[in-house]
Amino acid sequence: MVIKSQPWSPDSWQRKTAQQQPNYPDRIKLDAAIAQLASLPPLVTSFEIELLRQQLAEAARGERFLLQGGDCSENFSDCESDAISSKLKILLQMSLVIVQGGKKRVIRIGRFAGQYAKPRSSDMETRNGVTLPSYRGDMINGMEFTPESRIPDPELLLRGYEHAGLTLNFIRALIDGGFADLHHPELWRLGFVHNSPLMNEYTRMVDSIGESLRFMETLTGGSLGDSSRVDFFTSHEGLHLLYEQAHTRRVPRRTGWYNLTTHLPWIGNRTRALDGAHIEYFRGIENPIGVKIDAATPPGEVCELCSVLNPDNIPGKLTFIMRFGAKHIAAALPPIADAVIKSGAKVLWCSDPMHGNTETTASGIKTRRFDNVLNELEHAFSILSDAGTHLGGVHFELTGDDVTECIGGASGITEADLSRDYRTQVDPRLNYEQSLEMALLLSRLMARK
Repeated sequence: MVIKSQPWSPDSWQRKTAQQQPNYPDRIKLDAAIAQLASLPPLVTSFEIELLRQQLAEAARGERFLLQGGDCSENFSDCESDAISSKLKILLQMSLVIVQGGKKRVIRIGRFAGQYAKPRSSDMETRNGVTLPSYRGDMINGMEFTPESRIPDPELLLRGYEHAGLTLNFIRALIDGGFADLHHPELWRLGFVHNSPLMNEYTRMVDSIGESLRFMETLTGGSLGDSSRVDFFTSHEGLHLLYEQAHTRRVPRRTGWYNLTTHLPWIGNRTRALDGAHIEYFRGIENPIGVKIDAATPPGEVCELCSVLNPDNIPGKLTFIMRFGAKHIAAALPPIADAVIKSGAKVLWCSDPMHGNTETTASGIKTRRFDNVLNELEHAFSILSDAGTHLGGVHFELTGDDVTECIGGASGITEADLSRDYRTQVDPRLNYEQSLEMALLLSRLMARK
């Protein structure tokens, strides 16, 4: 593989085979939309990107822990204040639990403000004898099963940019305004779970942190510098390459090219072909990047991904997001971890225990079982520890809403409950209570290591 030594430009991926790209019937309209995107202000800054890379390098050394979470696929209709603040609240609560139990600083990355495109297993979908293009996310086409809705529309790329910008601006305003102030973590609670048994344990943890904070500020005679705000980053799958290319730019006083639509773009499991367009695009950007790998990924391919995507072996540059499944991780992860460690590659190991544990019920509902998700996490911790390294992060599909999409957890959601409030159009998510419980159990796993 000689790809890493070949010249690179933001559009060099166009000479490669690009998987999972929409088929636009109007190329002139598409070119106009991409040109407009390229002229619009960036959504994130290179300073934020470099800060994240530094923190990810610390996580790879065991000094921090990555918490990455959010919706499987964002909808434009979710760009409203309650939905955004609810997702921010659950990630802040989970991070507080992990800090308290795991005794590590947490990197908070939201899987939102850009997760508007989704890969599909088939280009076409058939219902009742009618075949139309598959729904690929609000940034590409509509969910309604009509010919007009399913035609990829370049104007939706601009709507995606606008909704991502609105989401980011609101998150920044909340955080800068003290929404994440550790003096008042009680403000992060969501009203509909005030009777949850998990609230008692969480409340005790919050009270303990508050007492410690007040003690330290009394001792020092002033407020602690970073207790009123937190760093918060965004991520999405870098799937739609023309969209990503339009946001790829040089910045003053820095070398190289930055993708300024998100802090951490990642490569999905369906698009990580070594000779494909996505690897070609990602190898040239300065952002830290993630790569999804599954149980079928050969160890040699993982090592080659390290070589191509991070040839200078920069700490914090490359995160492997592992989606093996509870049934396969024990056989799949050890040879991969061993090969990467022997190669000397500096990587951050992050567990995605959701995607490999997806199943379909007898009634045709896609779901995930809480116990399987937890089981894969437990295996990831122990296997990597035995290999001489460590799990440095987790990647959850979750929501701050009171949905019933995943089975199990302390709230006792059963298969019969799934129809009560099943909202996702793509993948099932942990609800608020399940997410908080997962954070509590995760913190206990970290405390044992």
